[in-house]
Amino acid sequence: MIKRKLVLKLRKHLKQKEISLIIGPRQAGKTTIMKLLAEELKTQGEQVLFLNHDREPDQQFFASQSTLIQKINSEFGDKKGYVFLDEIQRKENAGLFLKGIYDSNLPHKFIVSGSGSLELKEKIHESLAGRKRVFILNTVSFFEFVDYKTNYSYKSLTEFLGLDKITEEQLLKEYLDFGGYPRVILSKKVTDKFETINEILNSYLERDISYLGVDKPYVFRELLKLLASQIGQTISYQTLSNALNISIQTLKKYLWYAEKTFVIIRIYPFTKRRTQEITKAPVYYFTDLGLRNFLVGLFGNSKTLKEESFLFENLVFLLLDELSREKFFEIRFWRTKSGAEVDFVLLQGLKPTPVEVKFQSLKSPKITRSLSSFIKKYNPEKALVINRRLEGKVTVRNTQVYFLPYFKIVNFFN
Repeated sequence: MIKRKLVLKLRKHLKQKEISLIIGPRQAGKTTIMKLLAEELKTQGEQVLFLNHDREPDQQFFASQSTLIQKINSEFGDKKGYVFLDEIQRKENAGLFLKGIYDSNLPHKFIVSGSGSLELKEKIHESLAGRKRVFILNTVSFFEFVDYKTNYSYKSLTEFLGLDKITEEQLLKEYLDFGGYPRVILSKKVTDKFETINEILNSYLERDISYLGVDKPYVFRELLKLLASQIGQTISYQTLSNALNISIQTLKKYLWYAEKTFVIIRIYPFTKRRTQEITKAPVYYFTDLGLRNFLVGLFGNSKTLKEESFLFENLVFLLLDELSREKFFEIRFWRTKSGAEVDFVLLQGLKPTPVEVKFQSLKSPKITRSLSSFIKKYNPEKALVINRRLEGKVTVRNTQVYFLPYFKIVNFFN
């Protein structure tokens, strides 16, 4: 089984009264983690009840709050237990349903899972304000993938990746190609991986998207294909709406759905209201590289250097996005009408840290014109150039510019 970092956080939260609410993309591993925690609790002698709303025999116990409470009491009696409720997004008014259960002051701990569509349709954050802690489980991260592929043999993955160049290249290529869905990683043959990612996409469109009331899932799929061909590039709402023959209002709704169901992530431009900077067009990245490749017909197929560069940029974004939730910074991008651009701008308070991404193996620490332009305008304390292997530091004006291999990004924040 692929070990997930989120398990450690969930174990700690089992002691808290709040509902542990696990959300994330379809088939990212939420059910697997819940079953793992349930088995651990059983081995510790704890009482456990596991109900899955997708299982027909279990659905009867979700009919009402009183029905579920009766089922819990019949299992646990007057002793404390742990209640796992899987796929809660299938329950109508799930937020209010859980709120009523929680407010009954039962002595039990609830661990609940749901997809992103749960948040959209049920307004669960409003219903469960102060009653839950949200844990986001995305698909397997690059470092979780490397850990699994190396049989958990290394205490420091950054040191290992820095020393073993051949293995690093192989693992990076595989991850950029197939992404991080657990079932895709565990599939041995490319044909099996292909069938698995196809099933994941179809299931997502048929269940999550249809559940949200999208009556033209084929248009939604075409939208995802268009976005997949433009990762890291500013998009035009008007161009997309024309291409799909839908209104801009419908387009924005579909984009919102894709974000909230954990398929894409939108980032906004960094600006201080300077007229020459583009302030409206956003940039989108995919949460899983394999799904992105499948949408554009590049899953398991050879790619151009330009295509690999876009995927590498998307990977770096995912690494930064994961860190942003721990280190509390925002991620933006910077573009000007004159053509200058910086891939990412990290914001902690009002201090910007520009980040450039270079897929090629740099020979020496050279600064691009765009990065120099940003430094000249904003005088940041630090800047980053993320690349394949070069490590070093130079000073530009008063800014310390760090060159870091992508697998050492976390070192910059420690």
